[in-house]
Amino acid sequence: MTPVTFKRSIRDLQVWCSSCMVAFSGPDPIGVLIGAKRTSGTLIHRIAVHPDHRRQGHGRHLLDSLSSKLAILGPPRIVAEVPETFAAALGLFGASGYVQEALLTDYVFEPEDRAMTGMQGAFVIPVSVDDLAANGLLGEDYPPTCWERSVETLAARKEEIEGRAVASDEQIEAYILYIEDEIVAIRTFVEDGGARLGHLLSQTGMRVLRISRVHPAEISTQFLETLGFQAAGGHRLYAATARSN
Repeated sequence: MTPVTFKRSIRDLQVWCSSCMVAFSGPDPIGVLIGAKRTSGTLIHRIAVHPDHRRQGHGRHLLDSLSSKLAILGPPRIVAEVPETFAAALGLFGASGYVQEALLTDYVFEPEDRAMTGMQGAFVIPVSVDDLAANGLLGEDYPPTCWERSVETLAARKEEIEGRAVASDEQIEAYILYIEDEIVAIRTFVEDGGARLGHLLSQTGMRVLRISRVHPAEISTQFLETLGFQAAGGHRLYAATARSN
């Protein structure tokens, strides 16, 4: 992580400096925890311990220290999105009292031209984050997502985000938001077997599209597979409640 990307994470993810800490051995920094904070909870954005100092309790100490602080200051919910391939991190969170709530899945998609069937009276329009908010589509009924594709992150990154929607005279019927080849939001409000979203995906002009850390309550695996997405890895969503130690 460079200073530039760290500064961007403060803006985009609400990395909270008072939820970040460093572990030392004498004068040497040997571990770091970076936390992002919103009213809904705190995300363990990064945690790392120097290879020469692992398995000595430093990672657990960082987590416990943050938990003690949040037990007083709030919010009490703490979450972490841990790659399934990071065995050491999975073990750390499991041993620290965190409970797995969901499996977040990464997907890739190769667009194909699709016919616009069953879309009489609908048309494709550009759409922005502000447009969706003005139409009440980013409110309390927004489905659960990973931290990096939440409504708060979309609002912070809105100047970078492009979007397309299928709209009728009455409403936006489906939309996708994306930054280059990364899909940051995808929703449909019409039962059409995926025709509207399939057409929008084919209109991006990208050879490959990716969407990361999809929560099972956000959009079903079966529906994504119907659209042509393929699973390409995952993260485990861990959660805990802050407590004094």
